[in-house]
Amino acid sequence: MATGVQIGDVWVPGRVLTAPMTGITDLPFRRLASRLGAAYVATEMVAAAELARARPDVVRRAAVGEGLPLTVIQLVGRDPAAMAEGARMAERAGADIIDLNFGCPAKEVTGSACGSALMRTPDLACRLIEAAVNATSRPVTVKMRLGWDDHSRNAADLARRAEAIGVQAVTVHGRTRQQFYTGAADWAAVGEVKAAVSVPVIVNGDIVTADDARAALARSGADALMLGRGVYGRPWLAAHLERALADGTVLEEPGAGERLAIVVEHLRASVAFYGLPLGLKMFRKHLGWYVEQAPWPADPPERRAAKARLCRLDSPEQVETALAALWRPLTHSGNSAVDIEPQLTEAGAA
Repeated sequence: MATGVQIGDVWVPGRVLTAPMTGITDLPFRRLASRLGAAYVATEMVAAAELARARPDVVRRAAVGEGLPLTVIQLVGRDPAAMAEGARMAERAGADIIDLNFGCPAKEVTGSACGSALMRTPDLACRLIEAAVNATSRPVTVKMRLGWDDHSRNAADLARRAEAIGVQAVTVHGRTRQQFYTGAADWAAVGEVKAAVSVPVIVNGDIVTADDARAALARSGADALMLGRGVYGRPWLAAHLERALADGTVLEEPGAGERLAIVVEHLRASVAFYGLPLGLKMFRKHLGWYVEQAPWPADPPERRAAKARLCRLDSPEQVETALAALWRPLTHSGNSAVDIEPQLTEAGAA
């Protein structure tokens, strides 16, 4: 039987969602993760005011492109008029779902009274929700934290108000803003939000393994879960956890040959989308995580040294060759081999 979550008029064919992450979930990453089986991968956080002004770099960040079964665009801002126009533009760009960011803890975001700072101004947060809901026919969702700090955990109240305005789902990261990413996510506290609303609730925070996924759903009572930092260097993780939840199957991590093919695909897509040298620069963070997450070399200091060497290379061809050399001893021993002859798209092609 198919499992998933209904968000307004959109059926998400899975319960493992991938969070919007600035500098991570760009179009090349979203396409790759979707191809590997992820049911839902949101865009990077997009400033509503800048999207409304059609800034080219912001429009590119919200780029939808082909090859995605589901498009979720996340907006951030504090001006209701700009949020309304951003929502309209997101719908015109092909968004299936529009998510509002009330959860980002970064100082540059909260310093502008956006992101999780809106947990301190729930009336403004509700005006932003109302502006977006009234501006688009697409389902509007909200991603938030438990509150600003332990003295003001107001997620359940804000979720209740958001549902009354017309929000179709709520995602809750199980920390306050003041915690940033310290301590442990409080999945049980997300249950208070689940008890307060009838729309789907999605639990987020510290979910990396199948055991984490099952525990987060059990403790929160949530309808689905959302991955964040766990996908760094593992764009296949959502599909693996989905399978574990569905029938208990624990899929093996990709072997050297398969992993090498995934990394090369991602690198080439980044270069094709951004051109050179930006495409390689944007990819380096992913490259570092791919090397960190792989079990080869087995010695951690040697793996860190390899990461440093690879991230200093200044051409995609050099990266492909060096990575293949690093993992080559394994690509023909119990793992599928991979052809990595450079086939880079011309710089600047999108």
